[in-house]
Amino acid sequence: MRDGKDVVVHAPTGSGKTLIFELLQSTIKGQAVFTVPTRALANDKLAEWRKRGWEVGIATGDISEGLDRKLIVATLETQRARLLSGNGPKLLVIDEYQMIADPVRGIHYEQVIALAPQTTQLLLLSGSVANPQDVVAWLQRIGRKAELIAHRERPVPLEEVDLQGVPDRAASGIRGWWPRVITNALRQDLGPILLFAPRRQAAETIALQLAATLPPCAPLHLTPEQQQLAGNNLLRLLRARVAFHHSGLSFAQRTQIVEPLAKSGQLRVVVATMGLAAGINFSMRSVAISGTVYRAGPFERTVTPAEILQMYGRAGRRGLDDTGYALVTPQPPRLGDAQPLFLRRSNQLDWPTLIAVMVHAQKNGTSPFVAATRLGERLFSTQKIQIGCELSLETGPTPCGLHVDHERARYLRRGSVEIFNSRKTWEPRPVTHEKVPLSEVWIHIPDSTADPAQPNLGKWRRAEGVGRFMKSYGSGAFCHLPGPHKRLGREMILGYRQGGALKLAPWLKAILGKKQIRAEDIERDVLNKSKHLTGGGSIVEMFPVGNKLVARVSYAEIGFDAYRDSFGNALLNPPNRRIVPAPCNGCSQREWCETTPITPTAAQAWRELGLIERDGSPTRRGVIFSFFQHGEGLAIAAALEDETYPIEDLVFDLANLRGGPRFAEEDTIHLGRLAVRCQQTYRHADHDGYLRFGIPDDYAYGACEAIRNIVVHGTGKQQLLTETLRMGDIERAILEWHSLLRHIANAPNDSWDRWIALKGACDQRLRAELKRLGKRP
Repeated sequence: MRDGKDVVVHAPTGSGKTLIFELLQSTIKGQAVFTVPTRALANDKLAEWRKRGWEVGIATGDISEGLDRKLIVATLETQRARLLSGNGPKLLVIDEYQMIADPVRGIHYEQVIALAPQTTQLLLLSGSVANPQDVVAWLQRIGRKAELIAHRERPVPLEEVDLQGVPDRAASGIRGWWPRVITNALRQDLGPILLFAPRRQAAETIALQLAATLPPCAPLHLTPEQQQLAGNNLLRLLRARVAFHHSGLSFAQRTQIVEPLAKSGQLRVVVATMGLAAGINFSMRSVAISGTVYRAGPFERTVTPAEILQMYGRAGRRGLDDTGYALVTPQPPRLGDAQPLFLRRSNQLDWPTLIAVMVHAQKNGTSPFVAATRLGERLFSTQKIQIGCELSLETGPTPCGLHVDHERARYLRRGSVEIFNSRKTWEPRPVTHEKVPLSEVWIHIPDSTADPAQPNLGKWRRAEGVGRFMKSYGSGAFCHLPGPHKRLGREMILGYRQGGALKLAPWLKAILGKKQIRAEDIERDVLNKSKHLTGGGSIVEMFPVGNKLVARVSYAEIGFDAYRDSFGNALLNPPNRRIVPAPCNGCSQREWCETTPITPTAAQAWRELGLIERDGSPTRRGVIFSFFQHGEGLAIAAALEDETYPIEDLVFDLANLRGGPRFAEEDTIHLGRLAVRCQQTYRHADHDGYLRFGIPDDYAYGACEAIRNIVVHGTGKQQLLTETLRMGDIERAILEWHSLLRHIANAPNDSWDRWIALKGACDQRLRAELKRLGKRP
């Protein structure tokens, strides 16, 4: 590192990887940024280094403080904007770089590394990657001087203990599998124990069982502030030196009670959810895993070997334990199931970053697609990443003017459609149908002996005069209707005169529900309801035939979708033919466009979503999208494009974009104006990581309603809690909302007045929020 090289460090948990940076940082001539996967870990590092007297800033999205200091602790995504502008720090540390394989955040890690300028030195740290040499090879391929430093010995060796083999000395009154085996493990001096559970409810249930059944212990001293903060449920557990740890706890409960007590060895057992395994910054002597399936957002996931390694990696406290223990059960997983992750990139691309690079290229007068493909060539892959414009860049402009490869192929294959018009010549088909009445419709009747490809041998006829067409409408005998052209209608018997009344025909009796009507009611009950009675027809004439009353019915007003040709005639079924578009005739790429398999590409998706123009220049929508990550920018751009969408409403609706699964009940997933606007704009499109049914992945309507109740109406958070919605969930929703407000307020400017208005409104609301919370803006 002192020689200026990039270094990839592979070493087990607890072996001192962070110490490399701590020894180096004082010699760095410039700013160092130490990135970690979660906000909780960033806050932990901040507190640790400030306690040493270091001047440290922090950038985690929700907090931006001291960004001009020599050392910044941050989440990686916060560094994207400065790297896009080429303004990288002197040293960029990426702790837990195995996040490159994360299905959601991996693309951001990959792009940040690819964007880092040569003047930024990289230090990558992990202990759970099976192929760190491939990461080094990647860095070397993109022109960096990188070295691998590997150390495979754990400072605290790890042993497997079968819980069934631990002597059973638990009292006979202790019921339940986990209470008995944990009691026995503690008696064998295997505590303290960190037990991973699949769900929040399971973590709480197991913790309650343990607190109720573990042998008595010395009382745990808690300050009055900690007791009040814990609340009755957690406090009851803490008195037995047991706790649970999950996202439903408030931030203060996790960071001021459970985690400090666990780190100082004051707790016998902590039951934590598997989803928080990466964010736990403490170790205990032993670790047990109660299952292999857990909930991640709205989905069920099976723990991977790398996640098992991460969980068992929390066993053994350096300086306190000679050995760490993996406590296993007859069911998987076992210690042998814990394996490092073979790192490979996901199938996704970081669309916002690529388009942001294209925006910069456009401003600098260079090709946006060239900039995107060059960044694609720097990604972590032994195979070439396809953006979808590579052939276009190779061949140069073509007559169609399209620069997205498969858009060219689709243009040729769709071709131009021509219709056979009423004058028996071919002309371009109109873009849309037109709703016209039957009286104006013409139909083409082909010659039964002719080749269908020769429509000129057929005839055009007014649809209203063609019996085989009209037989689908009404019942009764055909009749000729008055008018200059042949028009067919139906004669229908309405009933039989009987005194001063009309005895209704069976079909009419069934519809009206009566046997007869008075003569003076015929107009009201029959004539005025003729369209309903006759299936859309109108009675144009009534006359007696003997004692029968007969009506003539016209269907001339029924509407049809027809193409109107250049001579003004509405054609219902014009023969059509597909021809090669004129620009494709003589094009050197015609054969490729005719034969290449058409597969989805990023560039094609960007065109369909309206993010780029034909030549790759980002649209206004694309520019806004490039300021964000995932699908947030798509939703915000769509809302801003709706001039009737009040900015003040959008500011609160932003909370739904990161609402998360706890707010996303089945009946609220598509609710709210923002969701409706997204679906109208993107037509229920599906793009992994960006849109699901036209709505960003993490959208949840209930978040904005909860936040509006708290902020505007003064509702207490406790009043919003449910069986599934906990204090930690509400805190997270508010935190994410504040983070998004801050992100927009500090995002680049644009000439779009509604974007500028949104930035100002977010800044104003954020300042009001900080004031409400008693914090400094």
